[in-house]
Amino acid sequence: MSSLHLRFAIASDLHIALPQTIRRLPQRLHLVEFSISAFEAALAHLAMLDLDFLLLPGDLTQDGEPDNHRWLQERLQLLPFPVYVVPGNHDVLSPVPTECSIGASEFPDYYRNCGYRDAKCLYYTQLLAPGLRLVALNSNQFTADGRQLGRIDAEQLSWLQDVLAASGQEQVLAMVHHNVLEHLPGQAKHPLGRRYMVDNAAELLEILHTAGVQLIFTGHLHVQDIAHNRQLYEITTGSLVSYPHPYRVLELESDRGGELKLTIQSFRVEQIPECANLTEFSREWLGDHSYPFMHKLVQCADLELSETETEAIARDLRYFWADISRVMPFLISSISHYLSGNIFLPSVRLTLLESRCA
Repeated sequence: MSSLHLRFAIASDLHIALPQTIRRLPQRLHLVEFSISAFEAALAHLAMLDLDFLLLPGDLTQDGEPDNHRWLQERLQLLPFPVYVVPGNHDVLSPVPTECSIGASEFPDYYRNCGYRDAKCLYYTQLLAPGLRLVALNSNQFTADGRQLGRIDAEQLSWLQDVLAASGQEQVLAMVHHNVLEHLPGQAKHPLGRRYMVDNAAELLEILHTAGVQLIFTGHLHVQDIAHNRQLYEITTGSLVSYPHPYRVLELESDRGGELKLTIQSFRVEQIPECANLTEFSREWLGDHSYPFMHKLVQCADLELSETETEAIARDLRYFWADISRVMPFLISSISHYLSGNIFLPSVRLTLLESRCA
């Protein structure tokens, strides 16, 4: 088994939206108006870091618009490092093209230089370096009537088993848009939380556990968090268009015995040309638009509240999601010294550094 020492980055849920494609939706909780500037700010920083590759775990565009996919495809080709992507639920809204968005079948053709060598397949594997393999999965499925699901289909699961069986002594990184492990208490059973998870996560987890996969990267939830189950660690990354506009830089090292060390730094985009104080503006913007979501969240709690009580609590939760997005990485950092002992499985050690601003 060869040793590894690589540096790579993760930026998730870009929601790229060119000005002519932006739709004004009152219930929207992310700032697609700033999507290109936020992405460019992150890229300017990443270009200075001598990266080996960049991972983009889905929701690349606002809502699958051809213009937005085309812009991103062309922009990624200009970067000085390889980029690997998977589709999110906002990238492929239906199996076939519509007037406003591409079909799922078209996605691989847009990103032929980002992992997709087979124009007919929405998942792939890529050798990142000698001894390190990426498995990129598609968690977007559709029912017979066109309803979108977060799920890994049976054919893809079978393919995954074959790929992992053939990987031998290689270390494997997995990437998928939807969460596989819970990042919020009771997420898998909550009416709002479960829509952010792979519906058949148990099947996928069994395959990953059996093969000894230790790291999987996800997005979708728009928070920074790390969850683990047995030997598997899921690192979910927040959105570049949502407070606090984070992205990650990671260093992966292994010795010849197979022990992994992963060092994670979290950065934030704090200012862009359109907004000198993006952090403060974004937090207030999220609070201003959070009421419908918070109202639904309180209703789902089944607390037998009157409508007046529900409305009052929902208003009090104005900063709830912003605080979750902000606090989670610091909570993780504060306990990292505790977790870096024997509680972490000996085959992988994680080091989390305090968030820094870009």
